[in-house]
Amino acid sequence: MATPDSVHAAVARLSEAAATGVPCAPVRDLIGTEDLPAAYAVQQGLVRARLEAGATVVGRKIGATSKAVQDQLGVDQPDFGYLLDDMDVSAQHPVSMARLLQPRVEAEVAFRLGRDVAPASADDITLESVRAAVEVALPALEIVDSRIDQWAITFTDTVADNASSGLYVVGAEGRPLAPHPDGVEPVDVEMSLTINGEVRSSGTGAACLGDPLEALRWLAVQCHRFGDPLRAGQVVLSGALGPFVPFAPGDRVVASISGFAPLSVEFEE
Repeated sequence: MATPDSVHAAVARLSEAAATGVPCAPVRDLIGTEDLPAAYAVQQGLVRARLEAGATVVGRKIGATSKAVQDQLGVDQPDFGYLLDDMDVSAQHPVSMARLLQPRVEAEVAFRLGRDVAPASADDITLESVRAAVEVALPALEIVDSRIDQWAITFTDTVADNASSGLYVVGAEGRPLAPHPDGVEPVDVEMSLTINGEVRSSGTGAACLGDPLEALRWLAVQCHRFGDPLRAGQVVLSGALGPFVPFAPGDRVVASISGFAPLSVEFEE
């Protein structure tokens, strides 16, 4: 079991990498490869420091939901991290890469919640209850990143590193969920992601834990168990619909997800 000193050292190592822009060694030498409570404790330490610096929690992200991304990362289960207000670059044109170390981009379905998901028991969190909590679904691009050199991560490394989070972009116009007449069914969407007009990734809603709403249900259970349930108004990035891909300064990335208007972002030269 990792000690409090080990957790503190892991927080310090990842924080320094983020502050300097220089990737660091993995933190598994400090917290091991199996100690998930320790990994999430490191994540909490990183998030707490950013909150103390003035950031605000605006939602959550789910990572490693697709088999393609699990294979890319060498992990076999999903994880989650926090979305902070300074990670939302939806209004930036073009998006600065100053804070990014080793970025990749992936397309996904996001949900904005219209009500809390905080029942008395985690057993009461069902697919039907999380569907009812969704106000709208939105197209999203997540710019994932790793403070760990060469993305040489194990599961505890990525959990500790706030689920390898970076920045994100969400579309301006959401859609209600089916069976609303104008609604979208997340499991049925098809996705194509292009960089400078070239298709670089593709997938479907079913690639995200079988259904992006199932990913949302999984997240709601984890958040309930951690004592920090999902709240109305929060945004949830439900996970990649296909492989993530690298990009470079000056690139234009476009995600086309059926049922939504295309979502594009350009990165600074």
